[in-house]
Amino acid sequence: MVSIKDVAKEAGVAISTVSKVLNNYPNVSADTKKKVYEVVDRLGFVPNAVAATLSSKKAGRVALLVKLNIKTQAIDEIDMQYISGAIRKAQELQLDVVTIFESMVDGMSLEEMTNYFASQSISGIIIYGLTKGDKVIHKLIDSGRFKIVVVDAPMVNENTSSVSIDHEKAQYEVANKTITENKCKSILYIAGMNDGYVTEWRLKGMRRLAEDKGIKLLVKNGEFSELKARNLTMKYAKNKGAVVCASDLMAIGAMKALIEMDIFRPVCGFDGIILMGYVGKQMNTVRQDFANVSASAMEELNRLFNGGVGQQVVLPHTLVRMKYEDIIC
Repeated sequence: MVSIKDVAKEAGVAISTVSKVLNNYPNVSADTKKKVYEVVDRLGFVPNAVAATLSSKKAGRVALLVKLNIKTQAIDEIDMQYISGAIRKAQELQLDVVTIFESMVDGMSLEEMTNYFASQSISGIIIYGLTKGDKVIHKLIDSGRFKIVVVDAPMVNENTSSVSIDHEKAQYEVANKTITENKCKSILYIAGMNDGYVTEWRLKGMRRLAEDKGIKLLVKNGEFSELKARNLTMKYAKNKGAVVCASDLMAIGAMKALIEMDIFRPVCGFDGIILMGYVGKQMNTVRQDFANVSASAMEELNRLFNGGVGQQVVLPHTLVRMKYEDIIC
């Protein structure tokens, strides 16, 4: 079996340097990283901890590539549900899982990223929070080097599947319910990130609704930030009949702003996070079962491991009004 000592000797560096490269330490030159990864790939080196774990598992080590939401100081419930759902399903399928945060591979070239995953004996990746701006990850998907499942992104090829709810339909439905109940003729729509796929899908649903119902629609980007949604609401909501938000967190910011302004406007969100139940005001929202979405992504990845071809998987959603009584236990 190839050891880390063998890699260091072949690459002409210290053992500690190999360790730093494999664990993505900063302050290691690009040339050194390239040299080490080339040797790792050529010798087929597997770190001892990885080899020991894989010996009791099926073939196929999975990386959960997670992009944390830094737009809030609240605990990111969605990512925690994603991780827990994936781990639960992986245990059932006897697959080994590691969590890698997007910041750990940010700035890497395609070659560096490929070698990094390969050095961890990764053969499959579930990607959460992919945006149009993540160019290197897009190249990684196109390379076909790994079996991949993207959550909430439209990439599908021979080795890649997509798992999501129908965001366009869900946004249409929750907004339509809200404006119908309140007989609204105009909407302030607070969208998410400019380069986000879910933002594009949900905005498409809102534009279709506005056209179908003959409603005036003002669109502003809140970037999934509670603070930005609050500020946009205070600036634009006074002359609108309702505030529709592309996330529950932004809906909370909008509702708090309306309370401060001492005016009533119906508000609806999207996601169904537990925090909505503590707001004190009931709002329509789209409930996604994030743990189940992630478990489904793991099942889909396992199907790819077993020779399946990439496909699009659309999961169900429900419309709810979050209440405190529904979330306490």
